[in-house]
Amino acid sequence: MAAAPLRVLACGDVEGRLEAIFGRVRAIQAKSGRFDMLLCVGNFFGSTCEAEWAEYRTGAKQAPIPTYVLGANSPDTLSYFPDVSGCELAENITYLGRRGVYSGCSGLQIAYLSGTEAQQQPEPAHCFSAKDVAELKTSLLSTPNFRGVDILLTSPWPRDVGTFANSAGEIDTKKCGSKLVADLAASLKPRYHFAALEKTYYERLPYRNHMVLQETPQHVTRFIALADVGNTSKKKYLYAFSIVPMSSMDPAELVKQPQDVTENPYRKLRKEAPKNKAPLSAEEEPACQFFFDLNKHRGRNVPQTGEREGTPKLSKPRNPVTQPTGPCWFCLASPEVEKHLVVSIGTHCYLALAKGGLSPDHVLILPIGHYQSVVDLSSEVLEEVTKYKAALKEFFRSKGKRYVLFERNYRSQHLQLQVIPVPLDLCTSEDIKEAFITQAQEQQIELLEIPEHSDLAQVAQPGMPYFYVELDTGEKLFHRIRGRFPLQFGREVLASEALLAQPQRADWRQCAAQRPEEAAQARAFRQDFEPFDFSLRD
Repeated sequence: MAAAPLRVLACGDVEGRLEAIFGRVRAIQAKSGRFDMLLCVGNFFGSTCEAEWAEYRTGAKQAPIPTYVLGANSPDTLSYFPDVSGCELAENITYLGRRGVYSGCSGLQIAYLSGTEAQQQPEPAHCFSAKDVAELKTSLLSTPNFRGVDILLTSPWPRDVGTFANSAGEIDTKKCGSKLVADLAASLKPRYHFAALEKTYYERLPYRNHMVLQETPQHVTRFIALADVGNTSKKKYLYAFSIVPMSSMDPAELVKQPQDVTENPYRKLRKEAPKNKAPLSAEEEPACQFFFDLNKHRGRNVPQTGEREGTPKLSKPRNPVTQPTGPCWFCLASPEVEKHLVVSIGTHCYLALAKGGLSPDHVLILPIGHYQSVVDLSSEVLEEVTKYKAALKEFFRSKGKRYVLFERNYRSQHLQLQVIPVPLDLCTSEDIKEAFITQAQEQQIELLEIPEHSDLAQVAQPGMPYFYVELDTGEKLFHRIRGRFPLQFGREVLASEALLAQPQRADWRQCAAQRPEEAAQARAFRQDFEPFDFSLRD
């Protein structure tokens, strides 16, 4: 069965006219049915929109559909974007971040680049540099069998986009726009590319992404520039379209060429572009690095490539996932990470000692593939996470301990389930809950108890930052992160006098041991855990 198309709206510069754009969206939905998302390029905020924005920021009003916006294009609006890596600005309004790729459960891939091209070094906070573009390109081009992205969002037009095409009216595309954006578009081969800032509407004829008779046919790109919302000239600022994700399309259907297709406007760039060798930098908070030495301590016969024979490919995440723009310290196949702390490898997940742990048996449950949070996990991965939790519960109970598990889906790229054992005779589960709730109240954090058998996906929406605590009794606490959040909160509570009474260990950096000691701790844990390790028996 063919995948159902997604219904998407894209708009140009909102400039703080929130009632205008959301009113228009409501009217369209009332007439044509519901859309899946609204993508905003250009200036989302204006210089005088604080009063109107406050109603949405406080929750008094709500965007009618999930809305995804790019960052500031000038210093005037920087204050509206508190986290460069992206965050939820208000109910149903998400800032994507400086640069990256946003993916959904449908497989739709949206690449984005915020700001305008820097004209000086170091680049201002509202600008992007050649390094930003190189890192975004490398993160995608290094993906096996990369064919392109479904959608590219930028605020500036790409330079020379009008070459071989229909007229852009008063806009001189040889002088207007960004060369870096042109380079990005040439490399990422989006099926749709949206931009704004020029206060006009321009739908370029589709262009091909291959050289005829020299390269295998590929899909075409449609570039669409949108005007500013509510402009008096009545230029088009809202564009509606349906799209089936590239990953779900029949290859022959994907590469069909429309009759009005033109040559690629960036053909010269494609020929001249050198191979990118810019270093990548992970934006995740520097934390533990893990990798299993596949030549030793194998629970089962694992090929040296790191891929299990006969293991099916991981299914797609069920919810949107922000993919890393640089090396991930927790993807098991990454060559960037350390190799001595992993203590168990399953089919979809692995177990590793925490670097700088609160105790020698502080462990992490991590997916082998790249998933950002629990709510993004496929059913197979989630099932194995549950098996690891059950094994750890049995293991720690045999040692006279209970575990506390927490996840911080904020300022992180890869899911890390922190599992910390606490002696049974030290405190009860009620003591642990009370410690978390009390310290949350002191820091004005709303930490709510959720039903024991509830699914986290029922309270955490796709892309929503959150903090989550689970006891081995099944009791759960949840906080939806709306702004800033203390990165060490979970460790601080557990290390406090109310629980482990080791406040000096709240910061993992102060607890990191030398590599030989870490390796010895991992060997000891691995041996101790072996009778409970289902991965050695499955």
